Amino acid sequence: MSEIYCVVDEVLKTHPALACWRRSPQAQPRFSDAAVLTIALLQGVFAVATLKQTYRRVAQTWRAAVPHLPSDKPWVARLHRLWPPVGRVLAATCGQAPSAARVYLVDSKPLPLCAPIRHGRVRRLRDAGAYFGKTRKGWFFGFKLPLLRHLGGRVLTIILTPGNWDDRDPALAWVQTVDGGVTLGDLGDRGPEGAPTLAEDAERLLITRERVPEHQFVLSQVRQGIETTFSQLWWKFVDRVFNRSWQGLWNTIQLQVLFYNLVHAGVLTV
Repeated sequence: MSEIYCVVDEVLKTHPALACWRRSPQAQPRFSDAAVLTIALLQGVFAVATLKQTYRRVAQTWRAAVPHLPSDKPWVARLHRLWPPVGRVLAATCGQAPSAARVYLVDSKPLPLCAPIRHGRVRRLRDAGAYFGKTRKGWFFGFKLPLLRHLGGRVLTIILTPGNWDDRDPALAWVQTVDGGVTLGDLGDRGPEGAPTLAEDAERLLITRERVPEHQFVLSQVRQGIETTFSQLWWKFVDRVFNRSWQGLWNTIQLQVLFYNLVHAGVLTV
């Protein structure tokens, strides 16, 4: 808890404008924004499925460390209003050293909102963009999570798209945070216009197994890294969607990826 709090509090103090979401910029709540985000990030430490379970663990185990802890509903409501600070803290962990190799992995995974048996009557988050999509495993209703990962392991960019979007549609948005380099994609990222567009607009070389059949085994071994990343995020229950709003869902995903980056960077000793 202390490690997480120090990291979050340092970023928030560096960007004081993030606290201006309140009605009065001078308002100083007894329970700070850094403490709110710290409890949310402890979900990865406890390895529980929901933020409510995380709150209960903290309230039962570490109540002495958070004497001004509010009740669970006001805490969750305030947490989801802090999605800009969450994005800022996440952005602070998405950087890379100038000397790092510019080699990246891209992929996407579905985020289903319900089991297939409920496809005929599901309505949740339809107004926010949730839709039907299809993968090798069948149909799902929900969103997709495209992800750009550095070869070294750190997640650099995440996007949330409707379930029916083509994996190539967010390709240019994937690469806005990095300059040039080589990207390894799967066969869903191929296409007659996909690679030339990335090369022209983003100075990015896109490689799939189809383009270099003689090195399919090597590429498959390298691309296992992004599958490992998704597995680790899924192990933290990022695919368990309990949110009733797009903002809450996006904020929860950002928190999970932020925890992953902090652990991978060695900032947390979890």
